[in-house]
Amino acid sequence: MASIVLKSLSVFLGLFFIFVGIMKITPYISRELHKDLRQEYVKYAKIIPLARWLDVKIPSKWYRRIVGGLEIVCGIALTFIPHRRTKQLANWILLSLMIAAISLHWAVDDKLERSAPALVFFFMLTCRLVVEWQIQRQDKAEAAKASAKAPSVGSTHSSIPAKLAKND
Repeated sequence: MASIVLKSLSVFLGLFFIFVGIMKITPYISRELHKDLRQEYVKYAKIIPLARWLDVKIPSKWYRRIVGGLEIVCGIALTFIPHRRTKQLANWILLSLMIAAISLHWAVDDKLERSAPALVFFFMLTCRLVVEWQIQRQDKAEAAKASAKAPSVGSTHSSIPAKLAKND
């Protein structure tokens, strides 16, 4: 059951981030939303904490494209790549992007309607990590139980009867 939850969360989140990343990079899906995102990223690029600390100016166009590209790549990884570690890395990158988005929304005093999607997807990505952690823990417990039941090599309790073992 947990595997179904993990797979459905991965596919849903992956497709969502592919969709949002495409909207940030190109006006192909919606010209109005793309224009709105371009205007918002002008505000966000001015207050990026790392850029301020390093005294570097990051153009809003490149900031938007980098974030959109990361969302597309991580969305593809969550949706289509079956490797567990790759999905975890993609999840952590997206989680970091959501934390940055929440902090930037807070820094520019955006309304709750503007920052709510970042909060919702932060919690969904966190839930995906928790479900994956529970599945890993369950798999380890089952592996430990299976190894405890299996006879160890060279043990004194063999499945060969004692009379046959002495003849060898």
